[in-house]
Amino acid sequence: MSAEKPPSERKILLLIAAVQFVNILDFMMVMPLGPDFAKELGIATSHLGVVGGSYTAAAAVSGLVAATFLDRFDRRKALVGALLGLVMATAMGGLASGFWSLIAARVLAGAFGGPATSVALAIVADTVPPERRGRAMGLVMSAFSAASVLGVPAGLQLSAVGGWRSPFFAVAGLGLLVAVLAFPFLPSMTSHIGLSRGRFLDIFSILKRPVVALSLLTVVTTMVGQFALIPNLSAYIQFNLGFPREKLQSLYMAGGFVTFVTLRLAGRLTDRIGSSRSAALGTALYLLTLYAFIIHPLPQIPIMLLFVSFMVTGSFRFVPMQTLSSKVPHPSERARFMSLQSCTQHMASSLGAVVASQVLSAEPDGKLVGLNMVATGTACLALLVPFMLALVEAKLAGKPALATAS
Repeated sequence: MSAEKPPSERKILLLIAAVQFVNILDFMMVMPLGPDFAKELGIATSHLGVVGGSYTAAAAVSGLVAATFLDRFDRRKALVGALLGLVMATAMGGLASGFWSLIAARVLAGAFGGPATSVALAIVADTVPPERRGRAMGLVMSAFSAASVLGVPAGLQLSAVGGWRSPFFAVAGLGLLVAVLAFPFLPSMTSHIGLSRGRFLDIFSILKRPVVALSLLTVVTTMVGQFALIPNLSAYIQFNLGFPREKLQSLYMAGGFVTFVTLRLAGRLTDRIGSSRSAALGTALYLLTLYAFIIHPLPQIPIMLLFVSFMVTGSFRFVPMQTLSSKVPHPSERARFMSLQSCTQHMASSLGAVVASQVLSAEPDGKLVGLNMVATGTACLALLVPFMLALVEAKLAGKPALATAS
């Protein structure tokens, strides 16, 4: 009797993209729904940032903790377990009765959401060889755009029709469906287990390797700059640029749709010319966008075009960065490394937002003062990224055994 045919690479990638879609949507939908549940639960709007930040903080901590044990488990079981935990936590958010119960639910969601992302990316690296990994990462990361185009608008509409709790239950139901599909579609992945010791001190042994430290530093440089701007874009567009609030949804939908397409192209380009060169192209376009959009706004260019360009060029750089970082760890430590990277991403995102908040001020009419300074700092950080990726590439090329193992 013939052996069962293993699932195709594309099916695995589509399932991982579905996992990422659920995970990202769970995070993204909360802030747009903020005014809805704040009114119903008696939460001050000034505390909505804490609701969003609680997820990020929990994801950072869980990333560090998960780095000590994720590589000891079958990737499939680890992913399904993390996804089921996220489903439970999201459903709890829909059952929240006040501020603290909602915070508890979001902390739990972050605690499972962080490891879910880490295992998902480890599965991509285990499944796809290095020469095609850029295209694979482009496909998986396009889940962010799909969540922007489809998920968030659908969640807002569902909240308007069925109340603020309904989007939480809808996402939990979708996550449960994806978790159920994971077992027949994903193969068991255990070849890394015998090579992984999974001790807490192994985290520090990974960080001692220069290529690992440099890769994580590149993540910090990128995320600090990007998230110094992202939380303030909605206010900037409305109050500084005078864009109507009722058209804001169409702005995000357009940006998400175009980004969905360009991320796939970014993956193909990365496979063809390498991560540092691909990132250099994305960075050049990103710097031009920052200048025309925020640093020295050009009113003759439509806001829609500038916003879409910001989303596209900002996201474009993440594909080569993520593709290259997937080649850094040994197979036996991929989930551990991805957990450290997840922890680093979330902490750097929070750092960027905090630093920007110390620089910015608001005028009585809501206009933000100082965002051009923040954007200038972001541009300076962005300039470093292609050079840092080139150094990572050089270090990997100088260690054939490591590069081959990836």
